[in-house]
Amino acid sequence: MIELPEGCIATVISFASPRDACRFSCVNSVFKSAAESDAVWDRFLPPDYRSLISDSDFCSSSSSPLLGFPSKKDLFLTLCRNPILIDEGKMSFQLDKASGKKCYMISAMNLTIVWGDTPTYWRWTSVPGSRFPKVAELIRVCWLEIRGKINTCILSPMTTYGAYLVFKSVIVAFGFVNQPVEVSFGLVGSDSHKRAVYLDLERGQRPRHFRFSRHVRIYNRNRSFEWQGSSVPRENDGHYPEERGDGWLEIELGEIFIGVGEKNELEMSIMEVTGGNWKEGLIVQGIEIRPKQKQEAAAKISYQAGVLRGGCS
Repeated sequence: MIELPEGCIATVISFASPRDACRFSCVNSVFKSAAESDAVWDRFLPPDYRSLISDSDFCSSSSSPLLGFPSKKDLFLTLCRNPILIDEGKMSFQLDKASGKKCYMISAMNLTIVWGDTPTYWRWTSVPGSRFPKVAELIRVCWLEIRGKINTCILSPMTTYGAYLVFKSVIVAFGFVNQPVEVSFGLVGSDSHKRAVYLDLERGQRPRHFRFSRHVRIYNRNRSFEWQGSSVPRENDGHYPEERGDGWLEIELGEIFIGVGEKNELEMSIMEVTGGNWKEGLIVQGIEIRPKQKQEAAAKISYQAGVLRGGCS
């Protein structure tokens, strides 16, 4: 393959992933030149990246980091590292570095928050480290309900996406300890899978402990005790928030596989309306929708099998 023209090598590499292209560049100088060519990295960029950049808030700025790139690889890496604001600053867009798939975050300003326009219950403010100019700070509510929507047509096809609430807690936050919150993510109008999560980070970080039940057995007239325990879920089982690299917290709401040519609307929700207790101190930046790498292969096989069954019926 080394004897092939550089253009042929570049064509082959362009069918791999961005991560694989970086690995190919370590083979030798010919592969390095091919793997870093615009022909390869232009294929890793989404087809509509030009319109996304032109519609972004950054594009109008002369100091925009998205202008004047020496190569498509530099542009790709910048879109991975620096989310750009679109939709009048109410949504952000970036690329997943490993796959080149699209990632979006819906700003709290673009979410439906019950009582969100009532200053007694929610306050709109600016905080350091947020990619959006405004975030929603929970002042005090009993009825917690947050909903968001996104169209599948702007997402990357043949991709498993996860939705994540991105938030912080202030020092005086309360009302979430041992209080499950119902979350969901799925097609609008469908019976989306719902599950219970906890927005209390401290509970997720507590050491594992056990609940025990005691059983008594008699062996040769000597009394012995048998203890049986069940572990309490930890933060790494998906029921508790995890810390992000940007200093915020996130909790997964669910996942869904996006096929080819789908034009549906997805809805995600966060609700706690049954506990009856007051809640406060949550700071919501938004809901992020990004690819999930581990489940992708199995989801593609399942999707393709479904297409084949449909074609044979």
